[in-house]
Parts: sequence; C-alpha cells; structure tokens
Amino acid sequence: MSGVRVGFAGMSHLGLVSAVAAASKGHDVVGYDSNAALCADLAAGKLPVHEPGLPELMEAQGSRIRFSPVAADLEVCDVVFVAIDVPTDAQDRSALTPVTALLEAMAAVVRAGTAIVVLSQVNPGYTRAIRAHVESRGALLFYQVETLIFGRAVHQAVNPERFMVGCADPAVPLPQALATLLASYGCPILPMRYESAELCKISINMFLVTQVSTTNMLAEICEMVGAEWREIAPALRLDRRIGPHAYLGAGLGIGGGNLQRDMATITTIAGEHGADAGLVAAWASHSRYRRDWALRMLHRHVIAGTASPTIGVWGLSYKEDTQSTRNSPAVHLLEKLGGFDVTVYDPAAVLPPAVLPGVARVSSALAACEGRDALVIMTPWAEFGRADIGAIRAALRGRTIIDPLGVLDPAAVSAYGFTHHRLGTGYLQTC
Repeated sequence: MSGVRVGFAGMSHLGLVSAVAAASKGHDVVGYDSNAALCADLAAGKLPVHEPGLPELMEAQGSRIRFSPVAADLEVCDVVFVAIDVPTDAQDRSALTPVTALLEAMAAVVRAGTAIVVLSQVNPGYTRAIRAHVESRGALLFYQVETLIFGRAVHQAVNPERFMVGCADPAVPLPQALATLLASYGCPILPMRYESAELCKISINMFLVTQVSTTNMLAEICEMVGAEWREIAPALRLDRRIGPHAYLGAGLGIGGGNLQRDMATITTIAGEHGADAGLVAAWASHSRYRRDWALRMLHRHVIAGTASPTIGVWGLSYKEDTQSTRNSPAVHLLEKLGGFDVTVYDPAAVLPPAVLPGVARVSSALAACEGRDALVIMTPWAEFGRADIGAIRAALRGRTIIDPLGVLDPAAVSAYGFTHHRLGTGYLQTC
C-alpha cells in the first residue's frame, strides 16, 4: 500500500502524536505550526509534551516527518488534519474560534480536492455550519473523532480501535487518499454524518463518566460496610454486560479536561432544546464530592488530632504519565490546604509558583516526606509504586499514609507500622 502525503496543522499534544503515528505507518508527514520556535525544537527532537514512547517513536521516523512554520508547505499534502487542542473556559465550554481560523488558513493553501479533516473536538453542528465556507476554496471537509488519552496517546494513535469519520453524506465513498491513509491502520472505519461523529466523541465520554461515577459511589459504600472494591471489580469484569475492559478503578472524581467539557456541552444542548440533563448534574455533583475524599481523610485522621500538622503530597498531574493538571484532584487538595505546611513532588507536572504560593516544591519523592505528619499520594506514578517503604518510614514523622488509588503495597505499608487509607477499602472487623 503506497504512502499518502499527510499534513497536520497545529503541533499540539493531539497534532504531534497523530503526526508521528501517521509517519510510523509509512506516510510522508508535514507538521505545521505558526510557532517557528516550536517547529525548530521539534526538528531538533525537543518535545513540548510528556508522553511515554513519543520520543522514541519520533526518532524512528527520520525523514518521513518534517516540521514547518510555513502554511504553504502543506500544499503538497493530499490530506490535512486540523489538530489543535481546543481550550475551554472556567465553565468548561469550548472556544472554537482558533479552530475556525486554522480551517480558513488551510482552505487558503491546499490544492482543490484535498481532504481537510477536523481532528480537534468541536460541538455538534459545527462542521456542517462551516462546510460551505471551507469547501468554497475547493477542499473537501470531514470530521474525525479524536481518541487522545493522555499517558497512553502513542499506543492509542498507532493502534486505534476504530476510526469514526463525519461526512456531509456518509453514503458517498471517502476520497481515495483519506481512505488509503485510514486503511493503513488496519482497524474498522465508520463513516457517519457530521453530527453523529461530533456527538459520538461526547457519547463515548458520557459512558465513561457513567462508569467512573458508579464505580466511585460503590467504592465508598465498600468503605462504609467493610467490603473491598478490589475484590468486587474482577467479578464485574467477568459479566458480559459490563466486560473485561470496563473502567472499574475507584478514583477521585472526574479529572482532566475532556470529560468535564463534554458534560458541560451536553448540559448546554439539553437546555437549548428542553431536554432533561439532570443525570449529568448528578454526575458532576458526585465528582465534586469524590474529589474531596483525601481532604476528608486528612481532617479526620491527621489535622483533627495534630497541632500544626505538616503534610507531604506526591503528585500534581490529574493522572500518571502526563504533565496535565487540568481539573486535577491534587491541585484542588493543595488549594484546600492553604495555610498548612505542605511540600509536594511530581516527576513531570509543573505549576507556576503563583498558582500555589504557599506550597513548597521539592525535587524528590523522599524530600516531600521529610518531617511530615502524613503522606498523601494523589497521582499513581509508577515511580511512587517502587518507593522504598523503609526510607519513607525513616523520613516521615507521622505514621499516616493516605493513598487513594492504592499505589503502595498494603502489606509492606502495614509491616512498617503505617495506617494506610485507600479508596474502596473497608476497615470493619469481620468474624
């Protein structure tokens, strides 16, 4: 199968990972971004994002991928993806003006018949509304559902489960270049109308929110009645109606940006059309409640009985293997602990000092434990799971570890005399 000349406009997290993945399939790729310094860094192998496997995959592509700050360099491409990250405001509403501006810029430089594919997530109705304007220049407009997963983006981009492609008319075959490109990934291709594809991404996220919320609710019940959620989850995975890949890990609410944004989008659409979105409001409310689990544990087991307590925190990012702190439970916890003596360590995430001015940042996990009355592990980085429990015991002043996601081995923690608090674990005595 011959390669396709592919362009990616916007070297965002999404655009960069997608571009490198396309090159890995044997296609010639041009990565465009108006930021010349960013393009120079990328050409030198300097990456702006933390993503496991990305440096190695990019290095392996050699001359198949090049980066340019000149939009006209995309003229040679048969397919051009618009792939910038979509910013959201304080209410988690998408700001689509940058997407529109980039689409217009691409329509002005590509050849007639080129497929322009919107890979950035947009609201239902957006692609059809802008279609005439973009196609007046001779391009063909499509929308493709992005499935970027921070921390697993490379594997997902190279080995997609399926492609969901929004079309003006899904009965019309895809352009040959786009069809050839997508076929090179060896997964199902699902053409559908624009609006279905736009809502498809949100639908996936809403089902994920359902699993997250239900799991967290039941995990808390485990804590109340002396059950163990980690014993229950394997039974659910063996139920065909739920399945082996269900999201059943107890957590601290809805982190990151995508799920929050899509809940806001569904709420807005429902309000505009008189539909009931009360279920989404319930999810959001439960997420806010669940986010404060570690704070409640701290108040109950440390702050309430300790004069001038000192606290060490491991983790800033909202999950492991990403530097993103968007809607991070860890950042929320640190904001709530304003006024307390807190030290924090994260191997990748960095916040401007003005964001958490009273929090001391340290350069190692063990340094965050020195002289502390309690350790709170908010992000399940693999590095934390390999920590020396004996060294923690020597560094901590207190004997409380709040480990919501069960990063540390319970038996080892108990052997060193710690009280170990985990999500979904009940402490009632059984006969």
